[in-house]
Amino acid sequence: MTRPHSRIVVRNTERRDFAAIGALTGRVYPGSPPWNERQLSSHLERFPEGQLVAVEEPGGAVVGMAASLIILWDDYERHMSWKEFTDYGMFTNHDPENGRTLYGAEVMVEPSMQRRGIGKKLYHARRELVERLGLLRIRAGARLRGYHRYAARMTAEEYVVEVVNGRLKGPTLSFQLREGFEVFDVVKDYLGMDPESLSYAALIEWINRAVARPEDTARRNPLFHRSVSG
Repeated sequence: MTRPHSRIVVRNTERRDFAAIGALTGRVYPGSPPWNERQLSSHLERFPEGQLVAVEEPGGAVVGMAASLIILWDDYERHMSWKEFTDYGMFTNHDPENGRTLYGAEVMVEPSMQRRGIGKKLYHARRELVERLGLLRIRAGARLRGYHRYAARMTAEEYVVEVVNGRLKGPTLSFQLREGFEVFDVVKDYLGMDPESLSYAALIEWINRAVARPEDTARRNPLFHRSVSG
């Protein structure tokens, strides 16, 4: 729990944070391989500005983390997996010369400190980075954590439509929608074997209106538009 008089500060990731990030991964994704030093080192070598931690001050405990890279979206197919978008988590495909898309590879928050604004601070820092670099957008795969409870009676696309329109609450997607993201597709096999999402993810984007043109959002799938009554 947050201590009295403590505050959350977001800063760029440093090597001294690696062990804490690995431990945090284990608490957020029990049983999954944690981010390792080789991957985290590669992130800092290629794009230090895109790597963030949220720390609790005083003390400096890592309570959140975000990792991202810049890609040229046209180099990828929409239905590619997380591993392909991130080069197996190494970010060696980071392409600041040609890319206009910040790809959100990870955001995680200490489970015992959920709903304390940590995720909002990390997302805000990402948006500021996109604006500062003059990028067009942020895109990411939103893991459909709650879909396993509804899969027997609706498709993943139908589930996302219900979340977009507020008739269902998605543990991750609902928060991202409140943060200004919109869904533009639903993909399978994004994360491999994941019992909560059944390996489905919603592809989401946030547009930097300062540089966007009308054609940058014209091809969104109308299926995922929020209805007037939703």
